[in-house]
Amino acid sequence: MNRTVHILLAQDDQMDQKAFLHACHKLRIKNPVTIAKDGLEAGEILQGTNGKPPLPRPNLLVLDVNMPRMNGLELLERIRDDAELHDSIVFMLTTSNDDEDKIEAFNLNVAGYMLKSDVGNGFIKAVELIN
Repeated sequence: MNRTVHILLAQDDQMDQKAFLHACHKLRIKNPVTIAKDGLEAGEILQGTNGKPPLPRPNLLVLDVNMPRMNGLELLERIRDDAELHDSIVFMLTTSNDDEDKIEAFNLNVAGYMLKSDVGNGFIKAVELIN
């Protein structure tokens, strides 16, 4: 049985991708990280469609709320409706401190909600939780 936790980062901003990878490196997290540029690509990776192999389980997902084509909350809804993926551990990442976004995310059982304005500490806290 595979015990390696695979991390999927769905994030369209390359600087935020690099910040997350830097936080993983700084904390000596060796877990494999797969990056998707939007919610549609993340869904393909999770389900193994469009020629992409499925992300091995167990996995942990870090989803940006605001992404093109499909945002993080839309993807989270699909994940929770999917019999295979519904129990995935999900953290939301956003620039929005909007209470409606937070409520929607927590109603969909996220493990945490991080603001990009606290990008260094937020990423490091999330990566520490992953560890």
